[in-house]
Amino acid sequence: SHIAQPRGNERDLGKPKQTCFARRGAMPNAAVSPKVMTLLVVVRDGMVLLGEKKRGFGVGFWNGFGGKVEPGETIDAAAMRELREEAGICAVDMTKRGVLLFVYDDQTQAMETHVYHASSFRGDVRETDEMRPKWWNIKEGMPFQKMWPDDELWYPLFLANKTFTGTVHFTNTTTIVKHEIREAPASAMVYGV
Repeated sequence: SHIAQPRGNERDLGKPKQTCFARRGAMPNAAVSPKVMTLLVVVRDGMVLLGEKKRGFGVGFWNGFGGKVEPGETIDAAAMRELREEAGICAVDMTKRGVLLFVYDDQTQAMETHVYHASSFRGDVRETDEMRPKWWNIKEGMPFQKMWPDDELWYPLFLANKTFTGTVHFTNTTTIVKHEIREAPASAMVYGV
């Protein structure tokens, strides 16, 4: 199905060209704990593109697009691949905005999630087996009641073009028991929290 999307130009903005295909072998990602994840959120013309998770971890929640980093894949390449697989588009101007560590009392591994922003992309947004994309008007309000509870903590920094790091502790997967989210310099946006 075709999803209506805001139109805008896809100029390069002086950033290095990024392909839409994962580059394997550039920086091996050895088996690590916590599990390394990506989350890419497209924001354009006062709208944010979220996808309703149709299966797997987080089913029913509205979220950005992302998933786990595969062996032999860079974190950046994983973010690009996941966006392509889950929404059918390729980010043109992806930048890292944050690194968050999610600790669950009912999961075997914490999740170190690298959060990315994009405003320009190639392709047409489409529904996939995993996600149902929808544009949300930021001024009319984000659907926080249908999102992960931590999103209310860090989305304000994300939407204000800030960079951030933090840790969120959950019980029973979705109840926050403790958190620390803070603005951080871009130099803090590296592998490992």
